[in-house]
Amino acid sequence: MSKTVGIWIRVSTEDQVRGESPETHHKRAAAYAEAKGWTVAEVYRLEAVSGKAVMAHPEAQRMLTDIRAGRISGLVFSKLARLARNTRELLDFAEIFRNEGADLVSLQEAIDTSSPAGRLFFTMIAAMAQWEREEIAERVAASVPVRAKLGKPIGGAAPFGYRWLDKKLVPDPEEAPVRVLLHELFREHRRKKTVARILNERGHRTRNGSAFSDTTISRLLLDPTAKGLHRANYTKTDDRSKSWALKPESEWVYTEVEPILSEALWEECTAIITAQQQAAKPITKKTVQLFAGLTFCGCGTKMYVPSNSPKYICHDCRNKIPVADLEAIFHEQLRDFVFSPEEIARYLSESDQSLKQREELLALLQREERKVTAEADKLYDLYQAGAIDKEGFGSRYKGIGERLKQLGDEIPRTQAEIDAVRISFLSQEEIIREAQDLYTRWPMLPREEQRQIVEAIVERIVIHDGEVEIDLFFNPGSGSLPEPSPGGATPSFPLTDGSWATRPHGFIAAMSCTRAGKVTCALARATVTSPVSSG
Repeated sequence: MSKTVGIWIRVSTEDQVRGESPETHHKRAAAYAEAKGWTVAEVYRLEAVSGKAVMAHPEAQRMLTDIRAGRISGLVFSKLARLARNTRELLDFAEIFRNEGADLVSLQEAIDTSSPAGRLFFTMIAAMAQWEREEIAERVAASVPVRAKLGKPIGGAAPFGYRWLDKKLVPDPEEAPVRVLLHELFREHRRKKTVARILNERGHRTRNGSAFSDTTISRLLLDPTAKGLHRANYTKTDDRSKSWALKPESEWVYTEVEPILSEALWEECTAIITAQQQAAKPITKKTVQLFAGLTFCGCGTKMYVPSNSPKYICHDCRNKIPVADLEAIFHEQLRDFVFSPEEIARYLSESDQSLKQREELLALLQREERKVTAEADKLYDLYQAGAIDKEGFGSRYKGIGERLKQLGDEIPRTQAEIDAVRISFLSQEEIIREAQDLYTRWPMLPREEQRQIVEAIVERIVIHDGEVEIDLFFNPGSGSLPEPSPGGATPSFPLTDGSWATRPHGFIAAMSCTRAGKVTCALARATVTSPVSSG
């Protein structure tokens, strides 16, 4: 697949002291891009730059501009730590690339989001990271109601009309009269915007100096603190939308405080605003259908879920399947979304052998480089000691220099081949491990995350009369590794001991394990047990 990418090179001063050359990183990334058939359009160099904060660096901004403008559609780098060491910046980079539809390729970690396997891997990792963040947030939030019930402060600003004094809420002498006036005006005019306008015209302002708005008026009218009942632990923040939402009322905690208006006035205002809210037409959230756009009838027509129906329906032949049934079938098939133990063992054995061949070659080349470098050092020492003249040094060093250059090109190329094999095979090992537990985690994943995983692995779903056919882009149990081309190995170049360095023959640059798989199962409400068959 033709693709235009950039190469990211960041080698700090400390890295250079340890002998890490920017050119080596460049050659390795370029060799990988060449093996994949990609065009390298840009090289972004941040040499001697620390990875603690790189987002604001001019080269990083140039790279992001090229991504957004579509000049490059992917970025290749040697490892994630080279992109950035700051976790927050790594997440920001990943989010930008995902929003722009661009790919990240980390050679060391064997991650390539240009492949279905890489996209699935990132999707599942992101889903698990979100889940873990929510688990941590829940544990932290669990301490809030306990402190509230004990009457201890739980943080946050005091409601308008009150202030904190000795860890207790007491009426604020300047704000409390405005809070009372607010309720009285609403009882009289029954319009939040009218109340806000009158308060602003009379010179009243919120605590931060802003003008009152209808939203502020609504919030203060419904806050029971003014009648002497402070409410705590009743809101939460949605990490995805960054908006506030109410917790279940069973989790709310109330503590008594000094009232600043009568309970009758508060109840009257609350009744008015509640009636107004109920009279307004509710805005329902659009349901996220997991298989929308992917579900087809056996006749070839796309099936949709009408707003007034709980079923996927073909409008041509009226074929139907309940949404709940199709989701249950898909969930059950996740059990078989992995290799058998025997297949995993065979698969990893083949993968290890393929990697071992290239790693042995890399080790051989590195040993050869050390030998040739030692020869060059000895030759230089002889020249410095006057044992050979300048012409003798030049004639002898010419051959050594050529071999060092050849090794300098060959080592990154071999490393790139190892990267390609690892990304094609070992990243799938991670997916297998994650997929083995996907069935259990599935009900706990947010709906949006479930949809992303479906998009990553499902090509189409066909509803026939009495059976469901699920075609998968990626199916770990549907194929084996590509077979090497016949012919064994081909010679590369001579070594110092007279032998030849050999390269495994038949290297497939864009090796892919993403063969389509097909699941066919009978339509039933009971557990589906049909095996996954190779497509």
